[in-house]
Amino acid sequence: MPVYTPPLRDMQFVMHEMLHVTDELSVMPRHTDIDADTINAVLEEGGKFAAEVIFPLNISGDAQGCQLDSATHAVTTPSGFKEAYAQYVQGGWPSLSCDPEHGGQGLPLVLNQCFYEMLNSANQSWTMYPGLSHGAYECLHAHGTPEQKKLYLPKLTSGEWTGTMCLTEPHCGTDLGLLRTKAEPMPDGTYKITGQKIFISAGEHDLVPNIVHLVLARLPDAPPGSKGISLFVVPKFNVKADGSLGERNSVYCGGLEHKMGIHANATCQMILDGAVGTLVGEPHKGLHAMFVMMNAARLGVGNQSLGLTEVAYQNALAYAKDRVQMRSLSGPKAKHLPADPIIVHPDVRKMLLTAKAYAEGGRALAVYCALLLDKELHHPDEKVRQDSAEMVALLTPIVKAFLTDNGFEATNACMQVFGGHGFIKEWGMEQYVRDARINMIYEGTNTIQSLDLLGRKVLANQGATLKKFGKLIAALVEEEGVNEKMSEFISPLATLGDQLTKFTMEMGFKGMQNPDEVGAACVDYLRVAGHLVFGYFWARMAQTAYRAIAEGSTDPFYPAKLQTARFYFARLFPETATLMRRARSGSRVLMDTDLALGVEPFQSVSVPSAASTAAASEDARHSPVGLWRAVYKEGKPEKSLVRITESNGVLTGKVEVIHDSEQAKALCVNCKDERKNQPMLGLTILRHAKPQGDGVWDGGEILDPIHGKTYKLRLQLLDGGHKLEVRGYLGMPMMGQSQFWIRAE
Repeated sequence: MPVYTPPLRDMQFVMHEMLHVTDELSVMPRHTDIDADTINAVLEEGGKFAAEVIFPLNISGDAQGCQLDSATHAVTTPSGFKEAYAQYVQGGWPSLSCDPEHGGQGLPLVLNQCFYEMLNSANQSWTMYPGLSHGAYECLHAHGTPEQKKLYLPKLTSGEWTGTMCLTEPHCGTDLGLLRTKAEPMPDGTYKITGQKIFISAGEHDLVPNIVHLVLARLPDAPPGSKGISLFVVPKFNVKADGSLGERNSVYCGGLEHKMGIHANATCQMILDGAVGTLVGEPHKGLHAMFVMMNAARLGVGNQSLGLTEVAYQNALAYAKDRVQMRSLSGPKAKHLPADPIIVHPDVRKMLLTAKAYAEGGRALAVYCALLLDKELHHPDEKVRQDSAEMVALLTPIVKAFLTDNGFEATNACMQVFGGHGFIKEWGMEQYVRDARINMIYEGTNTIQSLDLLGRKVLANQGATLKKFGKLIAALVEEEGVNEKMSEFISPLATLGDQLTKFTMEMGFKGMQNPDEVGAACVDYLRVAGHLVFGYFWARMAQTAYRAIAEGSTDPFYPAKLQTARFYFARLFPETATLMRRARSGSRVLMDTDLALGVEPFQSVSVPSAASTAAASEDARHSPVGLWRAVYKEGKPEKSLVRITESNGVLTGKVEVIHDSEQAKALCVNCKDERKNQPMLGLTILRHAKPQGDGVWDGGEILDPIHGKTYKLRLQLLDGGHKLEVRGYLGMPMMGQSQFWIRAE
């Protein structure tokens, strides 16, 4: 049977010795009085709950699973889950970091992070029931109406009710712009919600009397795509004004998904048959509001794999010390035994240290992100709040993807340590592998996270936030660069920092010419960035350990930390060289493979020409074809001219005239030296725009030659065809901004 011991010592090391969280929290009025003793005491009790109450239910819950009554649509959770949840509520654990205004204890999120790591190690399936409630709480806390907050937040805070998020539908997963669930306004101000949602974790269960669903749906006047999505709160039981439960709402579980892992959590197909809901936030702005919950969930999924990595490591380590097989290659070690414990074998140690390094590196990153969230929410300095928000946004896809990738690798390695016993259920290891594999997929696949990191979080702001993280690395390199003891950690970290800067620029330039280059490189890019982040924290942990030893500590914890750091930099960190070489191979070897994959040529859709589309409208005599001159915000026309041509209904724009060399330099005023003399004549800066009717062209891209980036755009003819509005709608800095061009002929 598996075992689990909460890693309190390592948590304390990260929080108190490396990050000094109490010093960081003390400047926040809400957390002025928090101290290390309080944090440690709470986590000690939380560890007992995890290890003694829900950990014993993990294997039995996996075997038993959830049961659906098809007649009543009720879901029964495995034996012991309901009683454990009642004990969880009685202990006040749901309210740990919630707002005191709604009954919360107001403790830091960094404490909640460590508590939830232990819960995930002990029983991920069980932890998902209360875990999603925190996201629902945060979403309503940020975007709910006063009435919604009054009705729902106290119950979510106390744990009396739980929450879900209902996004995915049978025909659309990540691409939420395709969702079809409808919301019909009613005379009383509520909405009637109709549709089907799938893959809804904890969508129905018997732990609490009411479940608060946050549902994405479309209003009757909603524009197409993601801009037409609204968010609604839809309770299982309607709630009366006094907070008591009313009649059963028409939202129910139509089926349970049969999954490879997390069997004890009810993953539901939810049917909304005219269910009553109320609008959260503004109409058509639901995706923005839901991102509060989605980002919390992505950080939470990373934490799930962190928990699995830790518990798998603990069990593999115990087994490797106890299991005897063969003798050490360098001679017998346990001469009193017929064979040596398998921990003497180098490859077994490699597997164990891989899991240990990924667990401890992941813990440092996860705690750091939780501290950033505390700063974002409660720091008195607005700039610190903003910087913290930007940094956690950058790190969120890394937490989700890098930690879950590592978690799957680590749980597989730990199962391998068990040999043939690893795939036998009673040892529990194969369950950790099954559960960990799911974490790489849900809450946005790891490829989606990689696209988010490279496309939105790095290239979209010209690497500004990444440079801020680079400054943290530079400061550490400056501080420890002459310390010989630290050179084995600092030198590879500094080298990778320089390499990633060049790698990022290269991917940006390639992506400007062919967006598929970003898609081809992004997964490898995220792992390189993940190792840079882990490398930074491992170097800091080594620095902290050396300082403790220098101060006279004889605790073996510190030399053990240094040994793990050496393993990480020697055995795991070098993966980055292969990743960058692979990414640089480009998209052609992936996309020029129709014959290899048996892909038939895609049928081209007959698109009316720009002229014929315009002819059907009131502006029939106008078309964007011709010569155009951009206008500065101050109203001063630019000297350069762009000629727009049309072929098969698709628009292309190229720079045709640059009046003098100064204009050419101005176009690259912020470019690197090697691009100063880049020829601008003939440069394609507009492409792929297709007619939508009524003088509108959409789906195109515009090139920003100054920063070497492309942005999605929408074109619209105005003033009888004499003015062209160019509006960016995907990617900063043009998001929602307009530039006007005027005809030059």
